[in-house]
Amino acid sequence: MAAYGAHGTQEQAAESGRATGRRAVLGAAVLGAGGAVLGLPGAARAAEQRTAGRGGGGLRGLPVPTVIGHRGASGYRPEHTFGSYQLALDLGADIVEAGDLVPTRDGHLVCRHEPEIGGTTDVADHPEFADRRTTKVVDGVPTTGWFTEDFTLAELKTLRAVERIPANRPHNTLYNGRWEIPTFEEVLTWQDEQTRRRGRQVWIYPETKHPTYFRKLGLGLEERVAKLLRKYGKDKRTSPVVLQSFEPSSIQRLNRLVDNPLVVLLSSADSRPWDFVEAGDPRTVADLITPKGLREIAGYAQGIGPTLDLIIPRDANGNLTKPTTLVADAHKVGLILHPYTLRNENPFLPAEFRKGTDADGYGDAFGAFQAYFATGIDGIFTDNADTALLAREDFVNG
Repeated sequence: MAAYGAHGTQEQAAESGRATGRRAVLGAAVLGAGGAVLGLPGAARAAEQRTAGRGGGGLRGLPVPTVIGHRGASGYRPEHTFGSYQLALDLGADIVEAGDLVPTRDGHLVCRHEPEIGGTTDVADHPEFADRRTTKVVDGVPTTGWFTEDFTLAELKTLRAVERIPANRPHNTLYNGRWEIPTFEEVLTWQDEQTRRRGRQVWIYPETKHPTYFRKLGLGLEERVAKLLRKYGKDKRTSPVVLQSFEPSSIQRLNRLVDNPLVVLLSSADSRPWDFVEAGDPRTVADLITPKGLREIAGYAQGIGPTLDLIIPRDANGNLTKPTTLVADAHKVGLILHPYTLRNENPFLPAEFRKGTDADGYGDAFGAFQAYFATGIDGIFTDNADTALLAREDFVNG
């Protein structure tokens, strides 16, 4: 699908109107809620200062900056499992990223980081699936392993999740084999159960993963997502489900199917969204984060999810440099910013916040959170929600 253009067609005007209506939901009501939820003097005032003049800084009823549990609490449990999702809520995450959505051969949506599952499940230990190992080209990258689209849901349910990065998180391997692969429908029912049990609304933040790749296989993601959201009454602008994708055309398609808040994910400045590559659109992320590009995104989405390096670049030694104007530029057109991903372990932190040399050792994550919060971002994806919440408390009281 071609990228959203600058010409004012009726369809684009309709998309823009839908986007504007949804942004009203991401409005000033959240600011007072932020202070109330945190229970901290001045929290609402701090949020108001950071969001003045741009129609809000977050999602209704959630604190700002919002803490988003990246694939759950993946700093402590294998990602995209109910163990990880549950712990993220227990730790206090405002939203749980549940999950990265990929399809099975028989059309069900499941939660995996990638369609290739050799690194996140025990599939290699199942001799009955040895002949499923293959090499495919996913978004231009040859990848060898086992792929969800080659399995039925019943077959995937015989597998168990394992830690994706054991070198950095050897403690997480304790839980290898404990949980199965969740389906998106199971996540939606889990969300309702947790909302009832906890007495507060639980939010989720699913992502359409490699949507162009799957559409070419006849496994379009957006229609399946929309069908399930409608089934559970969660397809409205006030629904506690935020949808995200690295492909703008996926967000545009979702914009026509549902009324949920929508977020465009942005990788490195020199990268191109894969749907742009397929459509022959020469633009890169650098073009999308210009004032013109951001105005275009604001016509069909309510927010962006940039990599942290687009907020504060790093130098050749890995140290933070001067923040860019992206936060201010996005806020000017009414977009919220939820950058990704801050982790506690040394290898993932900016160089000045690392301590020691252990690959799984913690650095000064609190210092890193403060640096990013100070830029005025509206939320952050993190593998360590508990650390983020303490850092937010320091930030709003500071």
